[in-house]
Amino acid sequence: MPAADEAGREDARAGESQPRHQASLGTVLREWGRIGCIGFGGPPAHIALLRKLCVDREHWLDAAEFEDAISACNLLPGPASTQLAIFCAWRVRGRLGALAGGVAFIVPGLILILALAALFLAGAAPLWVKGTGAGAGAAVAAVAIQAGWSLLRPSWTRARKAGSWRRVRWALYLLAGGGAAAAIGPWLVLVLLGCGLTELAVRHPHRTGPDGTPGPGSAPGPGFAPRLTLPLVMAPGAGRAAGAAIAAIAAGGLAALAWTAFKVGALSFGGGFVIIPLLRADAVGHHWMTNGQFLNAVALGQITPGPVVQTVAAVGYAAGGVGGGLLAALIAFSPSFVFVLGGARYFGSLRGNSRAQAFLDGSGPAAIGAILGSALPLTAALSQPWQYAVLAGALLLLLGLRRGVVLTLLAAGVTGLIIALAGGPLPH
Repeated sequence: MPAADEAGREDARAGESQPRHQASLGTVLREWGRIGCIGFGGPPAHIALLRKLCVDREHWLDAAEFEDAISACNLLPGPASTQLAIFCAWRVRGRLGALAGGVAFIVPGLILILALAALFLAGAAPLWVKGTGAGAGAAVAAVAIQAGWSLLRPSWTRARKAGSWRRVRWALYLLAGGGAAAAIGPWLVLVLLGCGLTELAVRHPHRTGPDGTPGPGSAPGPGFAPRLTLPLVMAPGAGRAAGAAIAAIAAGGLAALAWTAFKVGALSFGGGFVIIPLLRADAVGHHWMTNGQFLNAVALGQITPGPVVQTVAAVGYAAGGVGGGLLAALIAFSPSFVFVLGGARYFGSLRGNSRAQAFLDGSGPAAIGAILGSALPLTAALSQPWQYAVLAGALLLLLGLRRGVVLTLLAAGVTGLIIALAGGPLPH
C-alpha cells in the first residue's frame, strides 16, 4: 500500500506539471512579443519582465514554480532566459504556446540585429558608423569582465561552503576555462564538458556490486535524472563520415557556420556571455569577420532587445548574408525548444537532481573562467590608443559606478563617433 500511495503522489505531481490553457494564443504572441521588443539588458531584464507578467500580474505561475524554472534553465546548456520564456509560454498555453511564445520573444531582436549587422558590417560603411562601432567595440572586453565578475562571487561562495577539495577543483575549473578561452577558443566547449564530467565523476563515481551489477549509489536519483554520459557508437563507415564532417567544418562553409551555431545553442554552459569566446575564434578564424567587426557584433548583441545569443545571427550574416544569419539563429535557438518541450514537466525535480547539479558545479566555473579569459583576446583586438581609454572608462562605469551595459556601450559608441567626426584615427 505505501508503494501504491507513492505512485499516486507521483501521478498527481505529473498531473500538476501538465500545462493548462490559461491564456489565448493571441495573448501569448502579444505579451511575449512585447517582452522581446523591450527586453534590453540581457537575462536579468528578461527574468524580471517574465516574473512581472507570469507571477505578479497574471498569476499564471506561483513564485516557487518560477524559481524552479529559473534553476532548471540554468542547469541546461544554451540561452537560459530564452528557455525560461519558452517554459513560461508552455506553462500558459501548452506546446503550441511554447512555440509561439518562443518565436515571439526571439524574432524582434533578430530582425533588429540583422538590420544593424547590414549597416555596421558593410565594407564601405559611413564614417559615423565606423566611429560608433569602434567606440562600442572597445568597451566589449569590459562587458565580459563585468559579466564574469558578477557570476564569480556567488559561484565561489557555493564552492567555499563545500570543503577544501571542492574549492581546489573550483579554482582548477576556473583556470581551465580561462586558459581555453584565450588559447583554444573553437574547442572551448570540450573543456566545459570535460570539467562538468570530471566533477560528476568525483561526486558520483560508478560503483558495482561483487557480481558486476550496479551497487549502492549507482542508481539514478528521483524524478527526471538521466545519467550525464556521452556515448559514442562507431558504426561501419562512421569514421569516414566523421572525417568528412570535420573537413567540411574546417573549410569554413555552411557546415562550419552550423557547427558554430550548434555549439552556442546546445553545448554552451554558463549563460549567454560564454558565447563570446565560443564565437570569436570561429568568426575570426574562418575570416567571416575581422577582430573589429566581431567586437561590433558583440556590442550589437548587447544593445539590442531579446537574447544575448542573437550575436550569432550577426556572425551568420557576416558568413552568408541574411540567409546565413537566419540559419545561424535557427540552429542556435532550436535546442532550447527541444530541451523545454521534451523536459519541461520535469523541471521541478531537475532543480534538486544531484547529478545535474554536480555537472554544473564543474562546467559553471569553467564557463566563468572562459568569460573572463575572453577579455584578453578582445583587448588584444583593439588597435588605436584612444580605444584603450574607452575600455578604461567602460570598466569604471560598469565596475566602479555600477552603470548598466546598454548605457555603457552607448556612451562608448558616442565617444567613438565624436572622435571619428573630429578626424581621429579609426581601426582598419
